[in-house]
Amino acid sequence: MFKFCQNNVLTIFFKKIYKMKLIFKILISILIITEFSYAKELNVFEFTETELSQLEVRKVRGADNNTLYTVGSNENGNFLKAVADNAASGLGKELKIDLNKTPFINITWKIENDLPGIKENTKKGHDFAARVFAVKKTGATPLSNRAINYVFSSNNEIGFNSPSPYTKKSIDNVLSTTKNNFNEWVTVKANVKEDFKRFHDLDVNELDGLAIMSDTDNSKMRAVAYFQNIYFSEK
Repeated sequence: MFKFCQNNVLTIFFKKIYKMKLIFKILISILIITEFSYAKELNVFEFTETELSQLEVRKVRGADNNTLYTVGSNENGNFLKAVADNAASGLGKELKIDLNKTPFINITWKIENDLPGIKENTKKGHDFAARVFAVKKTGATPLSNRAINYVFSSNNEIGFNSPSPYTKKSIDNVLSTTKNNFNEWVTVKANVKEDFKRFHDLDVNELDGLAIMSDTDNSKMRAVAYFQNIYFSEK
């Protein structure tokens, strides 16, 4: 009887040990998967009312009005709507992005009202219905920063790029055009690390911030744009 009870206790003991090992393995797997997910993707914006109230608003010097930004949602999640009516102001977020782990920026956006006929690489026409700035601090003041300005063009072809007519430290790089995608969602991708090397001859390991803007202060026109699912990924 004693031997039977002893064997029974040992059996229960080893079963508990086995269950604990199993639970431990599951927890380790969850941690590894979570860490893997974080390493593969980094979401930048949530596009909620709370976030919108916390983002830094920067009005372009000389602009008559601020761009109007509101948030909404559809079947694919939250989005940001931008209405620029003779206006120019951006929404910025300072954050560190490891470009060695997640060098690709992914943007989903749509243009409802574009800016036809303007020359976007001139001062009089340097407006875009949608822009996303990738910013690297390279000095003590904002004027010394370098930027890649990913744009949704109304007039140029995908792949067209040129320095901003206001500063050579910012490069306009066309990822989408309303010639191909007007009033429809489109998702694009770019290797930010490679672009900083290609356009600025800089080996950038870490990005310092991101900004969104819709602007029409030069053309005095009206643009309507939407932004959704802006994130960085490994590939």
